[in-house]
Amino acid sequence: MPTITTSSLDGMKVAILVADGFEQVEMTEPRKALDIAGALTQIVSPMNGSVRGWNHHDPADAFEVDVPLAAANAEDFDALLLPGGVVNPDALRIDDQAIAFVRAFVEADKPIAAICHGPWTLIDAGGVRGRKMTSWPSLRVDLQNAGARWSDTEVAVDSNLVTSRKPDDLPAFNREMTRMFELAYEAAIH
Repeated sequence: MPTITTSSLDGMKVAILVADGFEQVEMTEPRKALDIAGALTQIVSPMNGSVRGWNHHDPADAFEVDVPLAAANAEDFDALLLPGGVVNPDALRIDDQAIAFVRAFVEADKPIAAICHGPWTLIDAGGVRGRKMTSWPSLRVDLQNAGARWSDTEVAVDSNLVTSRKPDDLPAFNREMTRMFELAYEAAIH
């Protein structure tokens, strides 16, 4: 019989906030890394029923929404993942419920991971001032204007926030996200 071991994120609940138009690989690969580490990941969305990913400029797969945003409570989650894609965060940042959901994670000092255009939503939720961050290059000025310290690096870690630039950076992003979530979760349960 194989030995069953406890994974580093067993019992951690992670919200993945997306609207239609997220970059599919920026949701599926981090989700896979979190699931392998033992986390319970749930798609939270303002969309009803399902939400559609994109592969760059082309529609991709549909994914079932686990928790409608209208019924989601940040207190029910331990961490937040914000995938990129241009359309997704652009829609989320003008959705009052989405901003309130993200702001609740920021104010509770819960771990947040955002990639590519995902940090856009953090600007509107008040979560970037004074933070060391990276993103897709076109967000640089937006993040700097909101008070972030932006750098062009594959991954930036600032306390409980990890950010990354693009799909090519996913190995580094997944490694640092998992490590940061593990440290935060361990501290929260002890």
